[in-house]
Amino acid sequence: MSTAREPEPRDLKPALVFDDPLDQQSSDDTDRGWGERPDGDSAADLKRFLDEKPPHHL
Repeated sequence: MSTAREPEPRDLKPALVFDDPLDQQSSDDTDRGWGERPDGDSAADLKRFLDEKPPHHL
C-alpha cells in the first residue's frame, strides 16, 4: 500500500549565468562611479581637495 505524496516545494537555487561580465557596464564606467558630482562648485572642490590631501603633499 503506497500513497503518492507530492514533493515538497524547495527553494530553487539561482541558475548559473555564463554571460560575459565585460558586456555589462559597471559603476566605474560612469562619472558617478569615480565620485564625480554633477554640480560644479569649484570652491567646494578646492576645499575637498585640501581636506583629503595626503600628508606627504604638504
